[in-house]
Amino acid sequence: MSTASVIYTGNLRTTATHLKSGNEIITDAPVDNQGKGEAFSPSDLMATSLLSCMMTIIGILANRKLWDLTGMKGNVQKHMADQPRKVSKIEIALHIPDRNWSEADKKMIEQAAMTCPVALSLHPDIIQIINIEYFTVFD
Repeated sequence: MSTASVIYTGNLRTTATHLKSGNEIITDAPVDNQGKGEAFSPSDLMATSLLSCMMTIIGILANRKLWDLTGMKGNVQKHMADQPRKVSKIEIALHIPDRNWSEADKKMIEQAAMTCPVALSLHPDIIQIINIEYFTVFD
């Protein structure tokens, strides 16, 4: 069964529908490639998927370990190359609440992030720069 259906709605815009839930995502070509830049571009979604996947896999680990990751957040920056136009680098800053993790815990968290399915599926020519920082939580 298909995961999604996508309709081209004109003016370099698509609407993707997740078939199981009915949720929709609109994409728009970026301003630097003839678009309006009014929504995620398809390559923005690819880069964002990497961060979302990392956070999800860390979350699965946290559920298994009964760890509280409330407040985990991140940012992603995509870099494009010309000729051919493609994503050349993805930089991620992942901020994880410091719950007095041991070095072994941090290693597990970082290994989970680096082995998420999206990270492993991206072409090896795409440089992935992943910075994981632990921040103090004030309760």
